[in-house]
Amino acid sequence: MLSQVGSGFTLFYAPIFFVNQVHLSAAAVGLGLGSASISGVLGRLASGSLSDSPQFGRRRTLLLSALVSAIASFVLAATTNFPIFVIGNLLMGLGLGLYWPATEAVVADLTTPDQRNEAYALTRLADSLGLGLGVILGGVLISATGAYRTLFILDGISFVVFFGVIYAAIAETVKPKNEPQQWLKGWGVALRDRALLVYALVNILFTTYVSQIQSTMPLYFSNFVSVGNSSQGFAPKEISALFTAHLVLSVLCQLPAARWLNRFSRPHALMISALIWAVGFVLVWATGISNSGQWLWAGLSLAVLAIANVAYTPAASSLVVDLAPESLRGVYLSINSQCWAIGYFIGPPLGGWALDQSKFVAHSFWLGMALSIGIALLILKHLNDLLAEKQFS
Repeated sequence: MLSQVGSGFTLFYAPIFFVNQVHLSAAAVGLGLGSASISGVLGRLASGSLSDSPQFGRRRTLLLSALVSAIASFVLAATTNFPIFVIGNLLMGLGLGLYWPATEAVVADLTTPDQRNEAYALTRLADSLGLGLGVILGGVLISATGAYRTLFILDGISFVVFFGVIYAAIAETVKPKNEPQQWLKGWGVALRDRALLVYALVNILFTTYVSQIQSTMPLYFSNFVSVGNSSQGFAPKEISALFTAHLVLSVLCQLPAARWLNRFSRPHALMISALIWAVGFVLVWATGISNSGQWLWAGLSLAVLAIANVAYTPAASSLVVDLAPESLRGVYLSINSQCWAIGYFIGPPLGGWALDQSKFVAHSFWLGMALSIGIALLILKHLNDLLAEKQFS
């Protein structure tokens, strides 16, 4: 939760700030945000091996992540041009890349298989609470002062606090029996796991969808939705209210959704999530083309996408842990996390490109996202068949 409070300060305001105040183009901002995924790949590779190593472990990997992320936030606070913006995002990507595999490995270490879906839901609940608190505080600060740069300074301070919490309160969970010579061998085992690779393919689609909520939708609501009879989009404080409600709903639905989805296999739970994503993207499209009721359409779209996201994340992480040998959890979860790096490399530039085109392209972009769900469903059906074969072999 602490790690996400700072991210909430900047999450939905960064695209608006860098386009409207630093005067970078939407495509440049999308490219800069996407560049974090390049360093994120390296961070995730390192985190997978480091967190599985008894010599380094989960705890030290998390400490390194917090330190790099703090530096990245202060660089972004000082950004005045595109090169510095890219440097800040590359550092942020590295920090986040180090963070996620180690964090998810700790959750897996502390839980049994039948607890895992709800355990990951609880982790995501803490993420959402932190993000929600950050978005609320960030919205209050922006409404009162308009000082966007202060948000990034607060983000950096939050990572410094997180570093202290890890150092003082987080115990090492990696088991000493893990052998360091398995590092390269472990990657070979994971990359030969056919079910894992098929899952990774569909997970890239899911993470591309998640990235649209954070990088494309705020700017779309600000610049392409005409609210009421005016030609103006939603104001920053209105966007803050919408996304705060989105996060609150995520918090409220996280555990009930995880419990309800426990009755389904992991692939079937992901299929349900995919169908909900499709409905959410159609509602975003409706928000943009409607002549009235934009608040209603925007609220409905974010509500549906909140449910889609809370259905996706616990099932996805639990599926990967189910596939992973115990000694290779960090490596397997690193591959899972790489999907996020690739999805965030594709998503923000793609959305930024669409918003730099005509209004027709910007509106139609959301229908394209909805249609792509068909591909996700086909891949998930294949994954379900593979897991069934593996179970009976």
